[in-house]
Amino acid sequence: MDEPRLKLAIQKSGRLTDPSLDLLVRCGLKISRGKDQLMAFGENMPLDVLFVRDDDIPDLVQEDVCDLGLVGLNVLEEKRLELAARGHPVRFQQVRNLDFGRCRLSLAVPQGASFEGASSLRGRRIATTYPFLLENYLRERDIEAQIVTLSGAVEIAPRLGRADLICDLVSTGSTLQANHLREVETVLESHAVLIRTPLALAPVKDEWVERLLMRIDGVQQVRESKYIMLHAPRDALPEIRKLLPGSESPTIIPLEGFPDRVAIHAVCRENVFWETLESLKKAGASALLVLPVEKMLA
Repeated sequence: MDEPRLKLAIQKSGRLTDPSLDLLVRCGLKISRGKDQLMAFGENMPLDVLFVRDDDIPDLVQEDVCDLGLVGLNVLEEKRLELAARGHPVRFQQVRNLDFGRCRLSLAVPQGASFEGASSLRGRRIATTYPFLLENYLRERDIEAQIVTLSGAVEIAPRLGRADLICDLVSTGSTLQANHLREVETVLESHAVLIRTPLALAPVKDEWVERLLMRIDGVQQVRESKYIMLHAPRDALPEIRKLLPGSESPTIIPLEGFPDRVAIHAVCRENVFWETLESLKKAGASALLVLPVEKMLA
């Protein structure tokens, strides 16, 4: 009998596609996918990857078509509010926040237009592809405004006379600048998330979900982590401990033939900048070596 296979939905084309695939590769998944195929086969795990529109991912998990989904929080929260507004139960569970796909859903006004806070929105026309998130934002502030729902090209709505301002995703801000808009208020901070079906899975599937979550945790822990090795005088240890960024207690190893010196090994869970190394050297460190960390399990 064939082993039950997990189905994971990810964005077919967009800003989350490559980072999502990179995460899966870092978790050890080898996939086989032909050109333009909408499903990839996991060669070394019982996991298949479906490539779909990002706003279809919550529905696929909600309806138990897929066991897991990788999607932006902006899409997930819009779907959650839509289901609630229509009186439907929310049947997906958010199981991990992921460290990529960071952006924000923001309000933006034409350059030169005044904005004196949320009260400036009263009676205005706001174009967006996220009507439920925007409606929730306005309701929480007791503001009445007209929501103009568009399927795309939101940033040109003010120039076309269809809206006074917009509510759209912002990453670098370059699209806003190109359309002579300026960001004035954040509605939602977004990033990628992993969701799963709340329905009970077969034991073998559930075991693979737990293994995948453990691997994701390991990948995220080391994303910015570095392994530092150095030599230092024993009496410099208190100062050096303070300088090691995001480190737990370092490993201290005596140096043969040098009773007053030790080797220090530490995993630093924050970026190690040149300034950090210069400070360590000034504190007495020598033979500094910084290495990337590929995998780590707590």
